[in-house]
Amino acid sequence: MSQTLTLQLEFPTDLAALLGVQSQATEVVKEYIVLGLYQENRISGGKAAELLGLTRRGFVALLARKGIDYFRLTPDEWAAEVETVKAWVAGHD
Repeated sequence: MSQTLTLQLEFPTDLAALLGVQSQATEVVKEYIVLGLYQENRISGGKAAELLGLTRRGFVALLARKGIDYFRLTPDEWAAEVETVKAWVAGHD
């Protein structure tokens, strides 16, 4: 099910010029809303990709271009992941 949300936003002229024509501005605003929701952990990477009409790979590439981390693990979580992979690899030799 899909819903349409219409927003009327007023931008200073210089900001509006940076956003481009209305169709470009709409896409830019949509992208930043979705990325913001993703960064706040309110939606998953898969859902964000879907909302932006991207593949998972395309979404990861977009995050990289924007300087946004895809993997958000603490150093301890990364260490645990590494140990899990090492154990898996050792079991498959």
